[in-house]
Amino acid sequence: PSWDATWGPGRPGWHIECSALALRELGTTIDLHGGGSDLIFPHHECERAQSEAATGEQFVRHWMHVAMVFKDGEKMSKSLGNLVFVDQLRTQWDPRSIRLAVIEHHYRTEWEWDEELMPRNHERLNRWKASIGGAASEVLATVRTCLDNDLDTPSALQAIDKAAATGADVSVAAALLGVDLTATIGPR
Repeated sequence: PSWDATWGPGRPGWHIECSALALRELGTTIDLHGGGSDLIFPHHECERAQSEAATGEQFVRHWMHVAMVFKDGEKMSKSLGNLVFVDQLRTQWDPRSIRLAVIEHHYRTEWEWDEELMPRNHERLNRWKASIGGAASEVLATVRTCLDNDLDTPSALQAIDKAAATGADVSVAAALLGVDLTATIGPR
């Protein structure tokens, strides 16, 4: 789509498109806006500047930018064709293992996808499931503290691993991470 202008056909740019969609769908101020760390500048700065100029209000209360994921030493990207797709992982792995594999890394830390990631987290899930019915655990408070510290999921996983290794039931702490140890789920 375009419109006629004195200097030629006009088209909205990517930045204003995102501003317009956010303002229409979410209102003038968004609580949490996220994206890849490669979008901080210029995209998110342009979005912020345009939206605040248009509304006179703060556009975003909290920004959250995730780091890049690499595979074979290169940034995963559609243009390189080196993406790992969840729907393909789902054919081999329990979705809870996939979740654990992703949150094994802090969201602001770059990391490398490797072939041991899924088997390692499948085993982690099995250890956690084996803990069901074990002794009561105080790990939930530790996991909450980890998550309150900039969503430190790697430390939360380590705390749950440690508790499960002692025979403690970690199902409540795992549920806080969106991992239901009592569900019967498997590959599709």
